[in-house]
Amino acid sequence: MRSIYSITRKKLEDYFINKNDKKFRATQIFDWIYRKNINSFDDMTNINKDSITNIKEDFYFNKIKIIKKQEDIDVKKYLFELSDKNKIESVVMYHDYGISVCISSQIGCNMGCTFCESGRLKKVRNLTVDEMILQILTIQEDIKQRISHIVIMGIGEPFDNYENIIDFINIVNDPYALAIGIRHITVSTSGIVPKIKLFAQDCPAVNLAISLHAPNNEIRNKIMKINKVYNIEELIESVKQYIKITNRRVTFEYIMLKDINDTDECAYMLAKLLKGINCYVNIIPYNETNNIGFKRSNTSQISRFCGILKEEKINVTIRREFGSNVSAACGQLRSEN
Repeated sequence: MRSIYSITRKKLEDYFINKNDKKFRATQIFDWIYRKNINSFDDMTNINKDSITNIKEDFYFNKIKIIKKQEDIDVKKYLFELSDKNKIESVVMYHDYGISVCISSQIGCNMGCTFCESGRLKKVRNLTVDEMILQILTIQEDIKQRISHIVIMGIGEPFDNYENIIDFINIVNDPYALAIGIRHITVSTSGIVPKIKLFAQDCPAVNLAISLHAPNNEIRNKIMKINKVYNIEELIESVKQYIKITNRRVTFEYIMLKDINDTDECAYMLAKLLKGINCYVNIIPYNETNNIGFKRSNTSQISRFCGILKEEKINVTIRREFGSNVSAACGQLRSEN
């Protein structure tokens, strides 16, 4: 058996066709579970008994449990327990344009970025589609409000769980499911080059963010081991191909680490690297943790770094800080009790 939240409507249509049933049953099911929030097949009153009997043999309603919730200004952080007792975290952020959720895609992470708290827990397994969907549904039920934006930037490397991410996106974007606009969904990757090229074909309208964090291979090799597999030149070339296919602007995320990647020289190198690319740089003031020795760049140097990029005609913003008081900020999630 599999969770009903793990299947796209198209695959559910195929399921009913293979059962010699009507494919519109899939839309009926989606209407009940995503619009009416029904979590029992027996409560789906407009579906015939034979169809209900069949689907109950093959599908069930999974749940995840909130075991801890912390709140900060405009932020809520959730610690969830999954059915196998593993734990993950998600973060809700309140903006003037809506409510976004940063979801996790794996239990642990094998990317090993040295500045990231999430990577201290090695990958246990990928999250299933339903475990990602249920982060959204459970939060919506808790806050009694609709989620308008999703960022897949929590624990894990989304492109290391690629097939499940694609199904997840199809479900949350489905007008009969969560109906979240395709351009309200952002996926962040540390730079798995083959999947960036594939993503351009599979999800050309979804926002793509690249965790860059360094202007050259020497620095990036030290702080992001993925760079030893796919170096900066390969990464940038894949981004250019992505933009050529999608005609979409790409975000480059850049965490400011004191005396490591925040010098004026780094700023000029970054500007040269990104010159002519349809992108903007999202500068992220580093969120220090008790377990990792990196330090946050001085506010004055962050401003100077951004100023150099602007002078070099690179679009740049400084990310608004969310949730550092409850360890809910970028790089701080770790699924701890």
